[in-house]
Amino acid sequence: MEILQIVGIGLLATVLILVVREQKPMFAFLISAFVGVAIFLALIGKIDGVVSVVEDLADRSGIPSVYLKTMLKIIGIAYVAEFGAQIVRDAGMESVASKIEFAGKILILVMAVPIIGVIIETVLNLLPA
Repeated sequence: MEILQIVGIGLLATVLILVVREQKPMFAFLISAFVGVAIFLALIGKIDGVVSVVEDLADRSGIPSVYLKTMLKIIGIAYVAEFGAQIVRDAGMESVASKIEFAGKILILVMAVPIIGVIIETVLNLLPA
């Protein structure tokens, strides 16, 4: 049912933006940004539940918490970069949005290097000498 509320808010905001955009384009952008942030904040609580389940599974499987935390940070970077890029794209700044996405990809790569190193080490240990 929550998705119906979110879609309803999105549709209402869209109609309001289309009406306001004719007279005050800046207000239309502010409405868009506000609704985007409101939806994002409404879903933060859901993410906490998912993180708890994943942490519990990692504890039971014996995966070191440093890897889990790194993976969660990588996922967070991806979501935040995408969200920021979409807000900037709504303002009509496609070039800045692509730079935000690029920065997110670089930060994800930097965060993933230790995990990639462990994966390569593991594969090398499995191969016969």
